[in-house]
Amino acid sequence: MRRLDLQPWMTSPAVRRVMDALNGARPDCARFVGGCVRNALLGEPVADVDIATQLVPELVQKVMIAAKIAVHPTGIEHGTLTVVADHRPFEVTSLRQDIETDGRHATVAFTDDWALDAQRRDFRMNALYASADGKLHDPTGGGLDDIVNRRIIFVGDPETRIREDCLRILRFFRFQAWYGRAVPDPAGLAACARLRSGLEGISSERIWIETRKLLSAPQPLAALEAMDDSGVLDQLFIEAKGLRLFGKLINLEMREGLAPDPMVRFLALFWKDAAAVHEVANRLKMSNVERHRLNWAVQDETPLWGGLAAQEVRAALYRAGEQTIRDRLMLEWASDGSPDWSEVLAIGKTWRRPIMPVTGAELLKLGLSEGPTIGESLRKLETAWIESDFQLDSNALLALLS
Repeated sequence: MRRLDLQPWMTSPAVRRVMDALNGARPDCARFVGGCVRNALLGEPVADVDIATQLVPELVQKVMIAAKIAVHPTGIEHGTLTVVADHRPFEVTSLRQDIETDGRHATVAFTDDWALDAQRRDFRMNALYASADGKLHDPTGGGLDDIVNRRIIFVGDPETRIREDCLRILRFFRFQAWYGRAVPDPAGLAACARLRSGLEGISSERIWIETRKLLSAPQPLAALEAMDDSGVLDQLFIEAKGLRLFGKLINLEMREGLAPDPMVRFLALFWKDAAAVHEVANRLKMSNVERHRLNWAVQDETPLWGGLAAQEVRAALYRAGEQTIRDRLMLEWASDGSPDWSEVLAIGKTWRRPIMPVTGAELLKLGLSEGPTIGESLRKLETAWIESDFQLDSNALLALLS
């Protein structure tokens, strides 16, 4: 465990260019850090490659320019530069200490001490570093053990880490959902409970990003239960209806082999309460697409039940929209538990909305007057088309106007 087998992401030409440029200025001054090291050790996919360095930002910039690697000062006040090699971006951050924090922002001082840099990180498994040759460094002394035991433990004193950035409360539960296997660390959980009111000072956007990531985990129920027991869930979402339906939804996904959908899971926390969904979606400043999806699902009143005839399912999908009906089907099935829903959902997953074969332009060519007459005729034909299970063609529909 003291050495990480070289991974493709560690030996790619783009990564090598950046690491060679940095370490050429000072031997072993650049190391991989955080999620890429953690995920590689856990056998999880590695998405972003972050690099920590003993070089100060100005020197990093000078080294990158000399190596003909593009560099952008995206977070230079905190020591972070984005470098782009072979069209791939990497965040390179100078080792630092957080001198002063207010729970959201930090005043930093740069250092060349790896242990000091590790002390300002959130969890011990995120404070692991790997040299270019794969040698592992564990300055906190507990990160590697946490990887083996899949424990989420704060670096140092949990309350201190949380006061530096209160979003770490939500990150604690998110990491527990993704990587934790044991019960949540008691000290960390207690600190999250005591300081949960600090989440009020975190931006809605950051809250939603972390919540969505948590709900995307394969098995997030235990983490949500810990959030509920600690009062954190109530702190964030006072409108939540409890975890009963959420647990049923997770069980349904497992039984049927369904892929996790964080939006449907989020709906399960507020199901049937349109006012709550509207309020929470607005408060979290979700995108228009996300907000509309949640609101449409909870407000739709299309009759649905297990064993609904295939033709009726297709009619519902057409009228209310495929996404809305699929979201409702999942939650109604989880709530009802009847096996009859499987056939209904199967139609919802594969059916694609057809295009009405008659247009207003065609009706104008037949001599119908513009305005209400066109609209009324189109509605009449569409109703007949739906009732035919979308089988009537243009000629058959137009014949109905004769």
